[in-house]
Amino acid sequence: MDSTRKPRLMDQVRRTLRVKRYSIRTEKSYCYWIRFFIRYSGVRHPATMGEAEVRAFLEYLAVERKVAAATQNQALNALVFLYAKVLERPLGDIGQVTRARRPRRLPVVLSHEQVMAVLEELAPGIRLMASLMYGSGLRVTELCRLRVQDLDFARAAITVRSGKGDKDRVTLLPETLRDELEARIDVVRRTLQGTPVERRVPVTLPYALARKYPNAGTTLAWQWLFPASRPCVDEDGHVVRHHLHPSAVQRAVSAAMRRTGVARRGSCHTLRHSFATSLLAGGTDIRTVQELLGHRSVETTQIYTHVLGNSFVGVRSPLG
Repeated sequence: MDSTRKPRLMDQVRRTLRVKRYSIRTEKSYCYWIRFFIRYSGVRHPATMGEAEVRAFLEYLAVERKVAAATQNQALNALVFLYAKVLERPLGDIGQVTRARRPRRLPVVLSHEQVMAVLEELAPGIRLMASLMYGSGLRVTELCRLRVQDLDFARAAITVRSGKGDKDRVTLLPETLRDELEARIDVVRRTLQGTPVERRVPVTLPYALARKYPNAGTTLAWQWLFPASRPCVDEDGHVVRHHLHPSAVQRAVSAAMRRTGVARRGSCHTLRHSFATSLLAGGTDIRTVQELLGHRSVETTQIYTHVLGNSFVGVRSPLG
């Protein structure tokens, strides 16, 4: 095999994404859209194409596929990354593109009573996870990635590591969940201590920490709060333990919402939306809610004031 041969395009894309520390979800999304673009263009190499082909592809997504505006933007971001960072030939002006419509949508939220009814429908382990999404405003991926060291009982705080946008933040640790969380950590501790050292499976660690601290993966602090039931093999061929997959939580929560007969379609993110609206309804400052949710802009958080009707405070219906 010729060692001087240039790596395949998709291998270059993945390598560049990892060097720049993009999340695995972003990597999968960008690779999907780049492959889609290549297939749409007749399996031509992107280096032989340019702005005209990109514009045609984006218009196809909007007009023929009728994708959402966020989906079209995601595809555009993937192609901008491909040309600028991988091919090192940034796209110029792609001209006027038929844009997918971005309708304003209000988030689905539940009342406190409805959330409690949903939680009652869940098995104890998943109930604790769903309670954290509602009580702390966590995204489902942030929830699944919690480690033992991320819980600070003294300050009643949870540290979210590498959240959306690869940002860290601190949010609330509900006092009512303290006992359950301490019991959860005790289960993790006893499982770890009950396994002989030579048989312990290390957890996955971020970046190159496994090389820098070879034993960190088997220490209590780095253990997943909600580990997967079985070990898996990582990309380097090592046997490791990953966290519970978010889809398991999503399926359980969606099924519980259907069983409670909630009229509105809900998901794990509904619990996070309900966290935000509950805080705002209780008088919490919107900037504080923004920080707890990890929103980049306060405008994103303001959507919840529309759910509450705060944008027309003082105005009464003619019927009273």
